Amino acid sequence: MEIKISIKELEKELTGKVKKFPKYVSSIINLANQYAQGTRPHVVGQLSEMIQKCPYKTYEGWKKWYLKEKPNAIDEATKKIMEMLNNFKEIIPMIDEKTVREWVEDLVLTKTYVGLRLQEPILKRIAEITGKTWRLATSEEESKGIDGFIGDISISIKPETYKTKPQLMEQIQADKIIFYKKEKKVIIVDLSQIIEK
Repeated sequence: MEIKISIKELEKELTGKVKKFPKYVSSIINLANQYAQGTRPHVVGQLSEMIQKCPYKTYEGWKKWYLKEKPNAIDEATKKIMEMLNNFKEIIPMIDEKTVREWVEDLVLTKTYVGLRLQEPILKRIAEITGKTWRLATSEEESKGIDGFIGDISISIKPETYKTKPQLMEQIQADKIIFYKKEKKVIIVDLSQIIEK
């Protein structure tokens, strides 16, 4: 058995009110905040810790205590987000159908292709570092979870998130699994399985 309580119900139960914003407003402000980092701990405080420290157990008590502890935080966060929203306002008139089409093509064609074909450049780079030959897997080898070879060693190249899916790993018949992670504009490849220390 399970119960479901909506976020709006929780807000009403705990604060006595529910804020309503026009359609898309919360999403746009949230996006601007992600870029502006207006509600990061260095601006508004470590909120989970602050709620624990707050001597009051009511919303009104929390609100009064927080504003006393961090009197400028709400204004500072608002200012950061407004600056980013002003940047959005400046750029939005420049976004036309041609720009949106180019963005969609870049996502669907370029980024998808690169994301699904990144094994080749990774194998090439590892071969350069190790001084060994490399090749991509054949279709038959791919069916065994092998992406390619460095010398005679069969390699599977997987994102770090794959580690959280152990049931999938059992199907991989490669000698070594190389994990990578994406960070902003770079892919970081863990070579510890290939390069001996």
